[in-house]
Amino acid sequence: MKDIIRMKTSLSEEIETMLNNQVKMEAKSSSIYLSMAAYCDQLGFENSSEFFFKQADEERQHMLKIFRYIADAGGTPVTPEVTDIPQEFESFKGVFESALEQEIEVTKAINKIVSVAYKEGDHASANFLQWFVREQQEEEFTARKRVELFEVIGEDGVGRYMIDQKVPDIGPPAEPAM
Repeated sequence: MKDIIRMKTSLSEEIETMLNNQVKMEAKSSSIYLSMAAYCDQLGFENSSEFFFKQADEERQHMLKIFRYIADAGGTPVTPEVTDIPQEFESFKGVFESALEQEIEVTKAINKIVSVAYKEGDHASANFLQWFVREQQEEEFTARKRVELFEVIGEDGVGRYMIDQKVPDIGPPAEPAM
């Protein structure tokens, strides 16, 4: 039966597996961001908490986008099981450092899928994933800028309060001038 089903999709088994793994990675990122939101909320950092709630929703949307792509391509999307979500973090700064590390790992995973898609001649998947490539550039940029706030402002005195106030103001990088 699998051979008949496989004929109904242009996705190779390897690409389908990689995309399903990415679905799981996005779901886990969403759950981790929810945990980060709760942690920041408990510390009283409302802006940071709200930022992480929005990130959690965004990662869930990324998961759904890939899930639907697999289904629309005739593949078999797999509903991910998400486990091992940290509930505590080393520090306020540590939350943002973890977010940056997480975004870097997602970028690596997306890039790997794109590379395999090109190698296999799967231009549809490679094209679909270009949105994620650009999105990850933005995600890494904004995560890095938030971590840099700790170096620029410092955590002493009202530093953490000031950082929390700045968190929502950081947007994607400016488009290069032509």
